[in-house]
Amino acid sequence: MFLLRRFLRDYKKQLVIGPLCKLFEAVLELFVPLVMAAVIDNGILKGDSGYVLGMGAVLVALGAVGLASALVCQYMASYTSQGAGTKIREALFKHIGSLSHRELDEIGTPSLITRMTGDINAVQANIAMTMRLLLRAPFLIIGALVMACFINLEISLIFFGASLMIGVILYLVMTRSMPYYRDIQSEVDRISLLSRENLSGNRVIRAFSKQKAQQKSVENETEKLARISTRVGRLSALLNPATYMVTYLAVALILYFGGLKVNGGVLLSGDIVALTSYMTQILLAMIVLANLVVLLSRGSACARRVNEVLLTKPTVIENSDKEIKTDPTAPKVEFRGVSFSYGDGDNELENISFKIGKNTFTGIIGTTGSGKSTLLSLILRYYDVPSGEVLADGVNVKDYPFSQLRGKIGVVPQKSVLFSGTVRSNMRWQKADADDEEIMRALKIAQADGFIKELPAGLDAPVAQGGTNFSGGQRQRLCIARALVGDPELIILDDSFSALDFATEKALRNALSELKNTTLIVVTQRCSTVMKADKILVLEDGRIEGEGTHDELFETCPAYREICLSQFKSEEAAR
Repeated sequence: MFLLRRFLRDYKKQLVIGPLCKLFEAVLELFVPLVMAAVIDNGILKGDSGYVLGMGAVLVALGAVGLASALVCQYMASYTSQGAGTKIREALFKHIGSLSHRELDEIGTPSLITRMTGDINAVQANIAMTMRLLLRAPFLIIGALVMACFINLEISLIFFGASLMIGVILYLVMTRSMPYYRDIQSEVDRISLLSRENLSGNRVIRAFSKQKAQQKSVENETEKLARISTRVGRLSALLNPATYMVTYLAVALILYFGGLKVNGGVLLSGDIVALTSYMTQILLAMIVLANLVVLLSRGSACARRVNEVLLTKPTVIENSDKEIKTDPTAPKVEFRGVSFSYGDGDNELENISFKIGKNTFTGIIGTTGSGKSTLLSLILRYYDVPSGEVLADGVNVKDYPFSQLRGKIGVVPQKSVLFSGTVRSNMRWQKADADDEEIMRALKIAQADGFIKELPAGLDAPVAQGGTNFSGGQRQRLCIARALVGDPELIILDDSFSALDFATEKALRNALSELKNTTLIVVTQRCSTVMKADKILVLEDGRIEGEGTHDELFETCPAYREICLSQFKSEEAAR
């Protein structure tokens, strides 16, 4: 929690006023037993109804002022906790957006979602409860002990003994329960992961009739979470009976020894009532303190998880925010001796070197796992290369501002991703002010204008989360159209024809070939897609096995020839 204190800088006034109001309420509460003692000794025992009514009015006033102080503190605590929670959530989301793919892969999406939601909610509750109770509970305990000493020093020893025993009980319970809260949060992460996998892969699960197996996995994890929570619950359940037992034992001792002193004329009846009230206040304050410790324990575990993300440094850093001047005569993309690994020891790419000229069509083909998508991610600088250079327009991609580098590239990833909203809002991701004419032109090139025109709302047709209200082929064409809006200098299609039939793919390829001032890079498994490319790169186990046109590679590159022959007859492949 201490590391998150910077998010409270704008709430210094609330952080002072709130606890002080709660402290003032506690002071008033300490005077209540004294007033009650005076009512009994000076009013009831003497039959002075006027005194009783007067002191009753004092009690009402103390209650009203205390209530007002508590409400002010409650408002300040809510204002501060919600405001700080909002700032933490915004900062965490912004920081997650700055992390590279490497860090996102290491932390995991389910864990990030849990930290963005449940963990920050716990931190918010921590801030609010700390402002309301952290000063009040200890002050009440100490104040009640001091007041008891003023009433009678000998009987106050019972207070100290009872407080010490309750403190030991709290310490034993808390120290044994705190480690379980970290385990609970880890289990919540695990359940979040399983839930996300089951929801996103629901169709696959149904297709293989794995509902019962997946249900069993979730049940096992939830049972494990229940077991851990039960252990914490059992420990926490000891607090109330144990503390109440000590308190009532102390009350019995106070009544016994206090009665003896009343009989001896040392104490008055009202003093015994005051002492009993102070003992009850200590008990309630101890229970509040115990609950606060439980909350702080869980909140600290959650804050630690939030800080882990905030303290994670991105490996891909924007080195400049100023636009870079490029070389108009340089190749559009160039790799110079690039090797790359995801960190598992084996290189995904090994000594890759090639050039892609401006306004050309380049195809990249290879077997599954050959490193095609990895190569594209280096152009976009999703990862930094440890050796070699990746250049765009003659400039190392590390020197570009992210907005300039990625602003000139239109990307269609392997997985077709659409966002909830409308067709128009999805089409404007590359160019926010694109007009309908530009959007329809891109849709026409992507062979998506036909089914969009058939929709009653046209470009204002709603898009469900993930684009689930469109078929796979429609989603893919919409993603291609989105990349085309704004006329990017470089278009990257990462296996983006997989959901298209051959007729639609052919029409799309013909439309893309007519684009002017555009460099096209297409990753595919189909030889027919890249046959007419100006250059084809053949990847095999992270190395370039061949580079050239279709005719050249068919004659000189065994790996390319094998791919072609697996898809066509020899005479068709040779055309």
